[in-house]
This record gives sequence, structure tokens and C-alpha cells, in this order.
Amino acid sequence: MKANVLEAPDQPIIWKEVEKPTLAAGEVLVKIKAAGLNRRDYWISIGKYAGLKYPTILGSDGAGTVAEIGEGVDNIWLNKEVIINPSNNWGDDDNYQGKDFKILGLPDNGTFAEYVKTRAEYLYDKPAYLNWEQSAAFPLAGLTAFRALFTKGRAKKGDTVLISGVGGGTGAFALQWAVAAGCKVFVTSGSGEKIEQARQLGAQAGVNYKAQDWAEELQHLSGGFDVIIDSALGEGFAKFADLAKPGGRIVYFGATAGDMPAIPGRKVYWKQLQILGTTMGTSKDFEAMLAFMNEYQIVPVIDELFPLAEAGKAIEKMGTSSHFGNIVLKA
Repeated sequence: MKANVLEAPDQPIIWKEVEKPTLAAGEVLVKIKAAGLNRRDYWISIGKYAGLKYPTILGSDGAGTVAEIGEGVDNIWLNKEVIINPSNNWGDDDNYQGKDFKILGLPDNGTFAEYVKTRAEYLYDKPAYLNWEQSAAFPLAGLTAFRALFTKGRAKKGDTVLISGVGGGTGAFALQWAVAAGCKVFVTSGSGEKIEQARQLGAQAGVNYKAQDWAEELQHLSGGFDVIIDSALGEGFAKFADLAKPGGRIVYFGATAGDMPAIPGRKVYWKQLQILGTTMGTSKDFEAMLAFMNEYQIVPVIDELFPLAEAGKAIEKMGTSSHFGNIVLKA
């Protein structure tokens, strides 16, 4: 088969012939129809991610048809249209991932290839109302945002929610989930264009976080937040204690702007705030997300499609952070 292979960090990703995976018991081979990019792929490509190994085939998100099944796998899966849950080996406790947890696309070879190997337990029926590209766009980012918003943040209808840094895939999904759930949603972004795109998806308003008084403006517009979703940390994170309503939940799943700053601790305990970290999600979270999507017929936002053989170009675009929503490779 052919695959996009990363031989070393900061090296071009090469579309080349590689050996097709062989299956062990319980495993399946999926012929990829579309594969979605995530920020994770970009960080791996420049060598800034834990557990790096080379050569590697990137890609956590994929949709396709089951081409082969291993021993013990039900024949019902053969030729079925599927999506793949990239959150593997979560463990026994829903509250946190176990020591064997891993994400498809490192250390195991991922979806930026003609075929990908996974275990049958991570297969789910492709949502009938979505095309291949839309189906490949949401598993990792959608799951991360869903757990952050609902499992950790306990967002519910009528809550006021802030999505900090709305432009990328996780931010866009958090916005779509919150709007569908009946929340009143506000956003921040460094781009006025992205704020307008968020408004078109149902955000009440947005503020450019590059403005000196961004937090004060958000407070004036919203009256405060029940749930705040963030993926950056950095100095701006300290403002969330002011923006959160009493009893509010501040949930984060990334640190792209640096480490957590000094936080006004008295406000945290006096307002009974919760600061919660999260990563990916359980199979229960994934199944709840699929049910939620099917109920509300939510369609992922796709910024741009690239041919499957051009993963390198797609990752270069992701590195510019110019996209809104998802970047997808099409077979």
C-alpha cells in the first residue's frame, strides 16, 4: 500500500510504498476513504510531542470500509462503512486514562495511508447523514470537545459558555455541541473573520483576545460564564477566574500558549470554581457523542480538502493556524 511517511522531524512527509499491515486476532484493516488532521499531527511533524518514533505514519482520524478482518472478528464488519475511535486502551476508570492508553497515529501507524489497522472494538458505523470527509473530521477533536463540555464541564441547556480560541477543530466542535445543547455561547479568537464564522454557527458574540480589554468586554457582553472551555493556557487563563460565575467550571485540554499562570486563588475558592483538565475520552463519551450528533444532525465544519497523498501540504496549512474547523485528506 501507499502511505504518508514521516522519516524524521522537520522533514518532508513522503507518499511512498510501504508494507500493508498484517492482522492479529481481534484486529481489522480499514480501507481509508478520508482522514482528518489534528493539531497533534502538526506537533509530531516538528518533533514536539511525547513518545516520538520514526518512521511513522500520522493520522488519528479516519473513515472507510472494512477490507479485512482478523481471527475472532464478527463477519458483520466486513465491507461495512465505518469510523474509527482513536482513543485506545482507556482503562478501567472513566475519570482518567490508564497507563496503557494510546492515541491512533503514534505509537501505532495511523490513517494517512491507503489502509489502517485497528481493533474491531474501536469501529463504529459511519453516520448515514455525513459524507466520507465529514465522517473523518470529528472523532478526535469532537471527542475531546464533547468530554470537556459535557462530561467534565457538565454544560446544560441555558448555561452561558465561553469557547476560548474557537478557530481550530476542537474549538469549532465545542461551539457546535454547546449551541445544539441550547447553551448561550460566546467565543474568543485572534481573528475577526473567525469570530464572524463562529457567529454564523450560532455564537452570540465574540471578542478578539489580542485586545487589551478582552476580558472586560466579555464580562460586559455575557454577564459571566457557567462553563469555560480552553486549549491554550498562557497568561490569559488567569482572567477566567474573573469571568466564571460562582460554581463555574473551567476546563482545558491543551497548553499551546504556555503553562498555567498564577491564578487568583481566593477567587477560586470563594466562588467555588472548578479547574478541570481533560484529554480525549472514553468509549462511553464517544458513543454519547455519536448519539448527540445523530440526534441533532450536526455537520462538521471543513475548511479545506487535500488529496490523501498530500498530507505534508495539509499539515503545513495547519501550522499556519489560518483554518476554521477541520482539514481533511480525501482518498
